[in-house]
Amino acid sequence: MTLFLIVLCVALIFEYTNGFHDTANAIATTISTKALTPRQAIVLSTVFNLLGALSGTAVASTIGQGLVDTHFVSATTLLAALLAAIAWNLLTWWLGLPSSSSHALIGGLCGATFASAAGDWSVIKWSAFDPATHKLEGLWPKVVGPMFLSPACGIIIGFAFMALLMVLLRNWSPHLTKVVFGRCQLLSASWMSFSHGTNDAQKTMGIIALTLFTATTKTNAFEHLPPWLEFLRAPEFKVYAWIKVVCAFTMAAGTAIGGWRIIRTLGHKVVKMQPIHGFAAQTTAAGIIQVATHWGIPLSTTHVISTSVMGVGATKRFSAVKWGIVGRMVWAWVLTIPVSGLLAYGFTLLLRGCGSASLSL
Repeated sequence: MTLFLIVLCVALIFEYTNGFHDTANAIATTISTKALTPRQAIVLSTVFNLLGALSGTAVASTIGQGLVDTHFVSATTLLAALLAAIAWNLLTWWLGLPSSSSHALIGGLCGATFASAAGDWSVIKWSAFDPATHKLEGLWPKVVGPMFLSPACGIIIGFAFMALLMVLLRNWSPHLTKVVFGRCQLLSASWMSFSHGTNDAQKTMGIIALTLFTATTKTNAFEHLPPWLEFLRAPEFKVYAWIKVVCAFTMAAGTAIGGWRIIRTLGHKVVKMQPIHGFAAQTTAAGIIQVATHWGIPLSTTHVISTSVMGVGATKRFSAVKWGIVGRMVWAWVLTIPVSGLLAYGFTLLLRGCGSASLSL
């Protein structure tokens, strides 16, 4: 059971680093516009992330079943994937770049599974039509396509929504606009955090559930269990309530302690915002994320909220957005999946060389 516990702990460490990035993104605009204090924003984010995480399992199922052939996934594979994602998260956090924890995890899972299958590309589920759900499944439709489509939607919809608000409220005084949208931003921040929970918090849940699935189906490690752990015997893929709660609170802890680098970049450095801009950006991002969650797409909330901020900011004037910082962010987005995949491939070989595969689950 040693390796299983190690994977479980590392999964929670990843979720903690995820709090540096993605949950920080969800509340950055709320803090930067002073609609909420940092402590209030973190509490609000924790509550609504938890509610969102408890609302479904579509994204967790995609991560756990829809991207790679689970026959080639072992505890060592998952450990390598998580270590790669954590390494990339820490690097981009240190640089203050809001990169995608989601794509880091997905890239790590694909790279580690590829290594476990001795370089067989067929273990990665590229694209296939599922007759049961009548949906396209796999890496291309669920990850790569949305990776390009969602930022475009963020910029275009954010710009259009903010422009509409400017037209409708053109006769409002600056003071009235600030007061009203300072309060409205409480609603948009809540929806953004809830949407984030429905999508992003489920990704680590999928990894933990896949760990349990791997352990229960490939070994007899849970042959003798106390009554309170009987649920681990279930061979089918499930996401249990305790996994959701633990992941949500771990992510919140990461936001509270380490999220300030990302909050400064997104909330202050990309564009200067007032409450109305924060409301427009958060509402745009939350809507896009909710649509993606409905289709079980593990969207990058980082990409969506960042580009929504850019689109909203561009309504001031094109030069209001600091495009040099945006360029650095885009490079981080493009490199996340391939670099995480390569890191996971290397970690898999290293762990095998160190004999981790011989550890009992």
